[in-house]
Parts: sequence; C-alpha cells; structure tokens
Amino acid sequence: MPTGSKDPDILLSWILDSLGLVKRKIESWGDEKEFGALHRIMSDALLLEPLKGWDIKTLGDVCGLSQTGMHHQMLKLKESGLVSSENNGRWHIYVLRGGSITAAINLLAAQSKEIIKLRLKELGHYIKDSDRRMRIPSELTDTNFKIKISEPSASKNNENKFDALINDLGLNGDRAKDSDNLAKRIFIELAKSSDPITILSLSDKLLESRSRIKRTLDRFRNSNIAERVPMLDRIAQDIYIGIMRQYNARGKEWLFNRGGFGRINDEIASELIYGMEEKSLDSAKVQEILTPLSIEKQKILLNTLGGRMPYGYRIKGSSGDEVKENVMRSVERSLLRIKTVAERLDKVIAKDV
Repeated sequence: MPTGSKDPDILLSWILDSLGLVKRKIESWGDEKEFGALHRIMSDALLLEPLKGWDIKTLGDVCGLSQTGMHHQMLKLKESGLVSSENNGRWHIYVLRGGSITAAINLLAAQSKEIIKLRLKELGHYIKDSDRRMRIPSELTDTNFKIKISEPSASKNNENKFDALINDLGLNGDRAKDSDNLAKRIFIELAKSSDPITILSLSDKLLESRSRIKRTLDRFRNSNIAERVPMLDRIAQDIYIGIMRQYNARGKEWLFNRGGFGRINDEIASELIYGMEEKSLDSAKVQEILTPLSIEKQKILLNTLGGRMPYGYRIKGSSGDEVKENVMRSVERSLLRIKTVAERLDKVIAKDV
C-alpha cells in the first residue's frame, strides 16, 4: 500500500494497479511518465465530476485520446465495475458509480465477493476431500495474490463449464491459446491427490516442460488455490544419498567439519557414520536415526551435504470449502486495502476542490 501518501496520482495509480486495470513497469507509484490513458480519464474527468454524464467524445477531448482509444479504456472501466453507462441518443454516457471512488469501490467489492464465492463453490466440486492432504505444515511464504473475478460467460465452441471456469479465474494466464488446457490438467492432478506432487512428476505425467508447469503452478499459488510444501518424507532419502556421495568422495573428516555433522547431536552423527562404515545404512535407517532431529535441522543438514530441500505442490485445503475460505480471506483483505486507499483519495480530492 502507498503508506502515508497524500498524492492523488499515486493513490489512484495504486488503486488501478491493484484492480489489475494497468500493467506497471516499475515498482513505485510516483512517476507521472508512467501514468497512462486510464489514469488520465479518472483523474482529469471522472474523479472531478463523477456524475456529469461523460460521453466518449467529451472524455476524449479532456484526455487527448481518440474515440477508438476511449472506447477501449471505458470498456475496461465498465467491466471492472467502477463506472456504469446508459444510452443518450447515439451516445453512451458514463458516470463513476455511486458518485465517488469510495462508493464505486464499495459497490465493486460487494459484487466481486458474491461472484468469487459462486465461482469457488463451483471449483470446489472438482476437489477431492482429503484430511491427509494437509498433514504437512504449510510453508509461510509471501506471494502476490492475484485472481481474476469474472461472472460465468457465454459458452464458446467446444468449451465445457470446467474449461470456462479455469479460464475465468485467470489460471490459464493472459496469453493462453484456446486449445491450451495445461492449467486444467494440473488442477485435476492436484485436486485428486492427497500428497504433494513435484514439478518433475507433473512434467513427466503431462508431457510438458518444467518451465511451463512452474509458471502455471505459480498462478495457482498466487490465487491461493494451491501452495508449495516441503516433501518431508523424502528428506531422509536425500540425506542418505548426500551422505553416501560425500563420504565416498571426501571422507569422514569432511562430514564432521563442512558436511554438517558437527552441527547435530553427536550421538546421531556417530550412528550415521557407524552405519556407513558397517554398510548397514539405508534411507529407512537414516529416517529412524534422524527422528529426534527437528525438521529445520534436517533441512540444514541436507543443505550442508550439497542437497536441496525437495518441494511439492498441493491444493490449499482439505476440501473445496476450505479452499474457498482461504481464497476469500485474501480477496476480502485485498478489497479492504483498496477501500482504505479509495477513502484517502476522496479526502485528498475534497481538499483540493
């Protein structure tokens, strides 16, 4: 959020960006050169006289845009729910809903919450209930929450309701081809699984590149529908492989110095070395020996042995209802922030008038 700012341009730019109406090229909201057509329409017209009843020609004269350009921008504003229109002869006239940016955001928020609840309930029908799915603690990571909120649209040729839903939620991405159903296939795999699935497993099963799989999974994570979790059941196996490799290549002394054995309990380290020397060590034995060691220390040990923590992906909830609750919390938090900035913008505008 633009904390503490009272610059109307910065506040408006942040609101438009948060609603997904503009594509920002920089991480700040203060450079006037970055303010585009939509920003000028709002700041030079709709915010100053929200209920004037603006037509395309008048807006174009104020903002310096062609009628074609104005039509494109006003369509985005209308679809977002910020403006409404009515016919006046051969012209459409536009107003800022409710007569202020705060009122418009409040109306948009109420409508958006009802729509996304409907769509998430629909999505939940495809998710298999599984208490086992959530047995691994969630990884606390920050993601840029982003989800597309769209009413059910008219059916397209060869597109069923499930395909349309995945697309309407923005999970296919902005440039997906109509024939690209990778997001749908990934969702099906995650929704029916009780265990996390790795990118490599999905790549092998779906015959897609790992980079495409990861980009699609990132969209699921950003929407809070899925999350990344450590594959705890594979730590022991990877530690065993690391110990074998480093013991054969560098010996016992390296394991105790740079290999991380010096950071763990002496008794555990001695058991691991004894198993190596007696050739009785395997991944099951390693898992048994490491049981007293915390997961965080196991991660550190794996890292010092030259391995990397294996991660998998899962649906973020044991049921469709739980997924809906997770997403709705993010939606409500995001809308509350936008409302807060909109109220501040209205106060700034009122002082300047």
